[in-house]
Amino acid sequence: MTTTIADVAARARVSIRTVSRVLNRSPLVNAATREQVEMAIAALAFRPSARARGLATGRSFLLGLVHNDRNALVLDPLQRGIVGAAAARGYELVVHPVAAGRGDPVADVLDFAGRSRVDGIVVVPPVSGAPGVAEALSAAGVPAVALSSVALSGYDAVLVSDERGAARTVARHLVTLGHRRIALLSGPAAAHSARERQAGFVAGLADHGLTLLAEAEGDYGFDSGVAAARTLLSIDPRPTAIFAANDVMAAAVLKVAATLSLDVPRDLSVVGFDGSILARMLTPALTTVHRPIAEMAGAITMRLIDRIGGGRTTRRYRRPCRCRSANPVRRL
Repeated sequence: MTTTIADVAARARVSIRTVSRVLNRSPLVNAATREQVEMAIAALAFRPSARARGLATGRSFLLGLVHNDRNALVLDPLQRGIVGAAAARGYELVVHPVAAGRGDPVADVLDFAGRSRVDGIVVVPPVSGAPGVAEALSAAGVPAVALSSVALSGYDAVLVSDERGAARTVARHLVTLGHRRIALLSGPAAAHSARERQAGFVAGLADHGLTLLAEAEGDYGFDSGVAAARTLLSIDPRPTAIFAANDVMAAAVLKVAATLSLDVPRDLSVVGFDGSILARMLTPALTTVHRPIAEMAGAITMRLIDRIGGGRTTRRYRRPCRCRSANPVRRL
């Protein structure tokens, strides 16, 4: 025989409304009553019907993730962070990739929101910074939060990672090691993140009276990283250090360095960005900027769920990124 919410209410000696509030994590229930209801739920092995829950609250208990990121090393911790926070609050995740360079991203996101009937959306770079997306979701009444490397307006909450500051720290790290011929393998100029990392790195070098030896642009992908690394390492005299704007392109630098019989870190220091699992898998292990992607994704998801539930949330948050040195580098 199926256990119902009425059975739980009877065992806990509370109203059905109170049980419903506990199931929906309402702050209107005091701690003692919540514990009483949760004990009844456990004793009866009660599993609430998602359909009934949705009918009672007018929600789908679905969250959307909108992205345009080909990098699985970023998407994996991003999705794990969102799913972990969502599951803890009784939500499921629907993922929607926005096609790069095709069609209207605003229309695409709105169509997804309408078709999927999600209660709210997490928007991540580069879609979060696309003109009109935040305003369109707000006008449509869809709660939306964002991750970004720069401040954005229009969203219910934005978590900003300080990528400019982290890149400035990378410059200081390399200069402290004694490097003076330093190059940058930057990301695509259209991306906020690439511009922030480039600006921070250049400013960091300027702090020590230095300028870039050279710069080559990649698209955050491995093949573009290989092409850019070949360009940078063909310079005479070549750079003794290269900062790559993500770990994938840093891996490309290591590959090209190996084909040129350059020893890392003796002949060339390489620093990446993101702190992905790839940094630990490479030989030698990669010095990289750790960006707490899963933590950030979980934090902004909790803000979204609070907003869906009618709670108030601070509009802007900031998370630091830190450079982690993986191997000793010879001082020049």
